[in-house]
Amino acid sequence: MEADWFSAVVVIAILSNATVLGVETYSGLAERWNGQLAVLEHGFLALFTAEILLRAAAHADRPADFFRSPWNIFDTLVVLCAFLPVTRDNTTVLRLLRLVRVLRTARFLPQLRVILLAFGKSAPGTASFLMVGSLVLYLYAMLGWICFGAEDPERYGTLGRAALTLFVLMTLDGLGEAVQAGQEISSWSFLYYGSYVLFSSFLLVNLLIGVVINSLEQAREQERQIRSPSDGAPAPPPATTTAAESVDPDRLRARIAHARKALDDLEHTLPP
Repeated sequence: MEADWFSAVVVIAILSNATVLGVETYSGLAERWNGQLAVLEHGFLALFTAEILLRAAAHADRPADFFRSPWNIFDTLVVLCAFLPVTRDNTTVLRLLRLVRVLRTARFLPQLRVILLAFGKSAPGTASFLMVGSLVLYLYAMLGWICFGAEDPERYGTLGRAALTLFVLMTLDGLGEAVQAGQEISSWSFLYYGSYVLFSSFLLVNLLIGVVINSLEQAREQERQIRSPSDGAPAPPPATTTAAESVDPDRLRARIAHARKALDDLEHTLPP
């Protein structure tokens, strides 16, 4: 079930469901249209359940292929969880589950699917970035507590406060005030803040951007490889055989004999 009209209907249903979720955030509208909104929610659930059943029926001859697609597994879990008593009786969990349905639009929008795939591929690099960033934050927080803890306890009184101050400074918010306060304590504070901004705001952030961009390129390439067979990509050229494999020994001997006979006839015709 990958027809364009089918995908369009599902996308419209998902967006309509998202609109209904937005309407429920307004208490006045939610109280006035409580019954209608409940009917719409059950209608969306029935529509999404029918969609999953149709997709599964399309793979009736090969059921294993249905679960090879991560999107099919994701869609099935999202729909099935709505029927479980634990989620059905918990209003908060049910609303979160309905919110997750909006992510299903990525299945039908290639660009959004590439972005989500890039986020998944960037997870290892992001984890490494967080480890390095946490180490830099811890070292500078300890150094700030040692240098400015006594004179500026509001920012560096404890390790937690120092880490929170530096985390905010990573966005360059309030950097001028922090540098000015540091200058009143010691003229060497400029080296502290300058080196921290260099490592955190420039090097580490640019490193994270590089990881995300690289993951985005990998996701685009993977999406291109997945879509190329259905886009009529040219088939690879057939394998060529070597000269030794294509030679027939009997034909070769016949040609050699014919050439010898032609040479003999030519020799007889030449004058002595």
